[in-house]
Amino acid sequence: MLIAGNWKMNAASMEEFGKMLARAPEAAAKGVDLLVCPPFVLLHRLAEQAQGSVLEIGAQDSHYEDEGAFTGNVSPRMLADSGATAVILGHSERRSDHRESDELVAKKALAAQRAGLRTIVCVGESEEERDAGEAEAVVTRQLIGSLPDTLDPAGLIVAYEPVWAIGTGRTASTDDIGSMHGLIRSGLARRLSSRAVPILYGGSVKPANASQILSVDNVGGALVGGASLKADDFLAIALAAPDGRR
Repeated sequence: MLIAGNWKMNAASMEEFGKMLARAPEAAAKGVDLLVCPPFVLLHRLAEQAQGSVLEIGAQDSHYEDEGAFTGNVSPRMLADSGATAVILGHSERRSDHRESDELVAKKALAAQRAGLRTIVCVGESEEERDAGEAEAVVTRQLIGSLPDTLDPAGLIVAYEPVWAIGTGRTASTDDIGSMHGLIRSGLARRLSSRAVPILYGGSVKPANASQILSVDNVGGALVGGASLKADDFLAIALAAPDGRR
């Protein structure tokens, strides 16, 4: 099971990060992997601090080329050189704020895998799409468009993040989560002939609801936002995993 922290454009104190490092073995003993994805400018610093630890460091986005005239962008190869082992792609905030398409996410995913990064591809519907009864169609379309046929399932992680539950304090019901994760599981089996790809849930995950969410069928972990900035909250979520293996 994987608990990934997306710090977004925030920075936890080095004291908080130090606590995460110190307590990461508790999660590992339960079979839970921990991943922290800080802003680009902190990536190398945290990767150096985490060297030799069971806590991994990832990035929040990357470009689809290894190098070139792309001002302001960072390539997956550069991320790997900085110590990242994984990257989040297609997060709803990238899709909405930066107009990232499924096709672009797919190109980024292939580039990330070429650089040896584990690739967390995010999918999820908006409130309007869910209210219109289009949630399953939207997520299916994103899966098809964002995952190239040549993507290696061994390096892939999918995160289901209902957009209406991100940073709002709202959380999908366990029935909703189970239904959508089941849909994604079936879609991955058809798309990539794989049933081993972990599927994370992301959307206002916190210590109070983590145990319930992580016990749902086909939930292989969580993509955590605000709660990942506090060591105690982040570790509480990790330790709420029912058996640490799914």
